[in-house]
Amino acid sequence: MSRGLFAFLMLWAIAASGIARDDRAAERRLMVETIEAYARLAGSGVGAAGFEPRVLAALRTVPRHEFVPAEVSRQAYADSPLPIGLGQTISQPFIVALMTHLLQVQRDHRVLEIGTGSGYQSAVLARLAREVYSIEIVEELGKRAAEVLARQGYANVTTRVGDGYLGWAEHAPYDGIMVTAAPDHVPPELVAQLKAGGRLVMPVGKAFQELVVIEKAADGTTTLRSVIPVRFVPLTRGGKAN
Repeated sequence: MSRGLFAFLMLWAIAASGIARDDRAAERRLMVETIEAYARLAGSGVGAAGFEPRVLAALRTVPRHEFVPAEVSRQAYADSPLPIGLGQTISQPFIVALMTHLLQVQRDHRVLEIGTGSGYQSAVLARLAREVYSIEIVEELGKRAAEVLARQGYANVTTRVGDGYLGWAEHAPYDGIMVTAAPDHVPPELVAQLKAGGRLVMPVGKAFQELVVIEKAADGTTTLRSVIPVRFVPLTRGGKAN
């Protein structure tokens, strides 16, 4: 075998192995294109400038299919929520993108997530922030998400099982807090754990919910802005919806 042919075959083998390891990258690119198309619609909550490029890059990178049950893996990159078991869901990719964009995560940020769920949103945040702390009240989901995040190499994500309504005071204050289930009011413990200049992004409401952004000023006062109507599972405390 000639040296040139050998080199060609080696390069082909390396490329082929890369395709095998990431055979759904094209689906992620199409998912992001769909998200960008939705963002251009009036009332999407994104704004004229569109999504932060770093957010879109994270969505192109994180393998969403690794965070959903095998029976719905084929639908992993559809722009829709999917069941993850125990009455919980993984959010629609557009909503993941929107909430992440609204949080305005920077590379040196410490972020708290309430509602680990599948771990997918945690992984997206981990691509953007220095540290991510995530709490899940459903023990089975929390353990499963921790295993997937570890397997995928997200060493900057720390998870625990507990009541997210109370936050995680040990690691406060946070530059950003995201809540991925809906309480009927804004938990005061979360506002208290937010750093001055930080943001809290969450759905609020019972039958009708609004995605809101709460910003905390240097003097501790807060402002609240409604973004779009949404539908999330209720935030639970000790097994009861709040």
